Amino acid sequence: MTSGLTTVAYIGATILFILSLGGLSNPETSRRGNLYGIIGMTIAVLATVLGPRVAAAGIPWIVAAMVLGGAIGLYAARIVRMTQMPELVAIMHSLVGLAACLVGYASYVDTSIQFSGAEKVIHEIEIYLGVLIGAVTFSGSVIAFGKLSAKISGKPMLIPGRHWLNLIGLLLVIWYGREFVLAPTVQAGMMPLIIMTVIALLFGIHMVMAIGGADMPVVVSMLNSYSGWAAAATGFMLNNDLLIVTGALVGSSGAILSYIMCRAMNRNFISVIAGGFGTGGGTAPAASGDGQPAGEVSPISAVETAELLREAKNVIIVPGYGMAVAQAQHTVYEITQLLREQGVNVRFGIHPVAGRMPGHMNVLLAEARVPYDIVMEMDELNADFPDTDVAIVIGANDIVNPAAQDDPNSPIAGMPVLEVWKAKTSIVMKRSMASGYAGVDNPLFYKENNRMLFGDAKKMLEEVFVALKS
Repeated sequence: MTSGLTTVAYIGATILFILSLGGLSNPETSRRGNLYGIIGMTIAVLATVLGPRVAAAGIPWIVAAMVLGGAIGLYAARIVRMTQMPELVAIMHSLVGLAACLVGYASYVDTSIQFSGAEKVIHEIEIYLGVLIGAVTFSGSVIAFGKLSAKISGKPMLIPGRHWLNLIGLLLVIWYGREFVLAPTVQAGMMPLIIMTVIALLFGIHMVMAIGGADMPVVVSMLNSYSGWAAAATGFMLNNDLLIVTGALVGSSGAILSYIMCRAMNRNFISVIAGGFGTGGGTAPAASGDGQPAGEVSPISAVETAELLREAKNVIIVPGYGMAVAQAQHTVYEITQLLREQGVNVRFGIHPVAGRMPGHMNVLLAEARVPYDIVMEMDELNADFPDTDVAIVIGANDIVNPAAQDDPNSPIAGMPVLEVWKAKTSIVMKRSMASGYAGVDNPLFYKENNRMLFGDAKKMLEEVFVALKS
């Protein structure tokens, strides 16, 4: 394949990637967007492998690596449950960072192309930045994987003087960057590069360890952005225009998503990086001054829940991570289908940070074949709760916490939430009275119009479904 044909293929792949992002922005066009991305990546890989920069002797090695990697990816896709998607995404981000580091080192020791003057300085800056971003992405994503999979505690690890440590690390990175660029030989420049890599790896670990569990959805989107910039840096190192464009698309879209997520939590990006918000999981509810619980709850049975749903005209379902853990989305769809057949207006309310990653609930509901047109964002139906007969919260907590509006001293004060308590009756499905990932007690549990349906979400919803059918 000639260089001109390769360039044309890259342009076509770039257009398909842009169309893919556009398609993925809407549930109804997401399948088409995903197809565009697959076709674009296929064209990009074939154009690169068959292009003029790859010798015939290298093709068998590339094919072998693709077969091995494809087999591992296919195996992972088959065994990973939908509840494990956040940690899968995090570990995939780590591989992008690792690739950027390896490509950076390989580019530095490569003697096939010799640079001089300004070109040499620019090339070495590209290598240095690529390895820096890649190392931070790699170690940070590994820690995020550990937190999301509960292998590492979700509680923020706040080291005294951590901001000074970060500043010292930054100054060292700048100093060794100067030493790297001024190094007369590859051997002399290798030591500053290795030291910087170690500092970047430690910074990635420190940065994500300091971030609490409640901010993990933002961390996932942030690491997605980092992986994009790492890919773009790799493109500069390899002088590959398509990789630069693709990395920029991923990096910028991830940055925009991080901003949206921060706004949905009434947080700014700097406060997320500073860390300290969230726990490793549910904690006991707060107690009042006399040591008693903050209020009394009103439990409800599955049969009573079915009676309320049968009499309702408007129902809003708010899914959360508890639905994902219980794998209850298919039962939710069966109940939704039955209620809609009986003329009940059923809709789903999705908070931007529901679950452990952006779009987590949307993916689960799409897997269960819930119609796209009844799955709505928080802003689309928050005003409809006063006219709602029953609001069902399935395993969500912080995103329906009225303390965000009523308690200015709450850690989640100002965070936009789904106002389920304004419905005539709200039903919260939980295993226990434990608080959510943010570790904040929820006054919703104690409101007069709220009922608590305790137990495994899937089991209880199956009982509700049986009662509805009877």
